[in-house]
Amino acid sequence: MKAISTDKAPAAIGPYSQAIEANGFVYVSGQLPIDPATGKFPEGGIKEQTRQSLLNAQAILRGAGLDLCNVVKTTVLLSDIADFGAMNEVYASMFSAPFPARSAFAAKDLPKGALVEIECIGYRKKLE
Repeated sequence: MKAISTDKAPAAIGPYSQAIEANGFVYVSGQLPIDPATGKFPEGGIKEQTRQSLLNAQAILRGAGLDLCNVVKTTVLLSDIADFGAMNEVYASMFSAPFPARSAFAAKDLPKGALVEIECIGYRKKLE
């Protein structure tokens, strides 16, 4: 196992790594929509927070030499399932076919009052 860390994404807020690489897979921890430059959530709502969460995941993947095109699975946690459509609109703009497998759930509360948290798994080998 190898820990992946970058200052281009928010530091972990607990006893976990930004990502761990093992056997060609990079497991990116759930990313809150914290702008690493300001330490705050972006202005706006679910769309802006979804974009920032994905940008954070992308920065961590890039720290491992990967990008969003290497993602094979995501998990999206929403504080309100009514935000699914707006989240999905931004999500679709950041990935391309073949889209990763995905699960999406509503969670009662997310850390720091976030509207969304997104984790992903990237694969080091080129996807066909």
